[in-house]
Amino acid sequence: MSLDKQALFWLALTLGGYLFSRQLYQRVRWYGFAPIVFVPALLFAVAIPLHAQYADYSRDTNWLVALLGPATVAFAVPIWQQRALLARNWPALLVGMFAGSAVAIGSSWALANALALDNQVALSLVPRSITTPLAMEMSHDLGGVPELTAAFVMITGVFGALAGGLLMKLLPLRSTLARGALLGVGAHGAGTSRAYEFGGEEGSTAGLLMVLTGLFNLLLAPAVALCL
Repeated sequence: MSLDKQALFWLALTLGGYLFSRQLYQRVRWYGFAPIVFVPALLFAVAIPLHAQYADYSRDTNWLVALLGPATVAFAVPIWQQRALLARNWPALLVGMFAGSAVAIGSSWALANALALDNQVALSLVPRSITTPLAMEMSHDLGGVPELTAAFVMITGVFGALAGGLLMKLLPLRSTLARGALLGVGAHGAGTSRAYEFGGEEGSTAGLLMVLTGLFNLLLAPAVALCL
């Protein structure tokens, strides 16, 4: 497969899988058909028998990753619409952001040590709980591998959104802020998308905390690098 045909193939497969799974998920509402779950599974199913390399896929579709930045900025619209609600509860949201960041960074480093991961891989794992464009930048500042960090972020988002949905049913979280914070801090973009399924206030809270947590972690990167 030539380079141009290869790039076109992966692009068509990614976008086609996204459009198909999006339509299917809207009808069935089973999380296994959500684009963030279905599309990676489809790509793996095709890439493994073709012996395709992630580096090649990343190179051929890198402009899709570049679109994550504007997509993240777009969360500012619903956040602005819910600004009064968020302004009234900023102390609780701030505490949640700090606590979530500490747990995410600490658990990532503990997991890396428990698995005896290579130092560069461990540093790539640390930013896994923030949105992809900011996580990749933080990974670069820490000395990790941004492309590997993007994969860790995706895995965290998938499992975080799934676990968050289950926790919503098990925990007595009646506050829209608590429900939104749970998904926004724990599962970044995937969690924010899932939060909007529960309600506009949950989605706005999740979006705000996703962005603020990402920025906070990015600014914290130099200090984290000295401690790790």
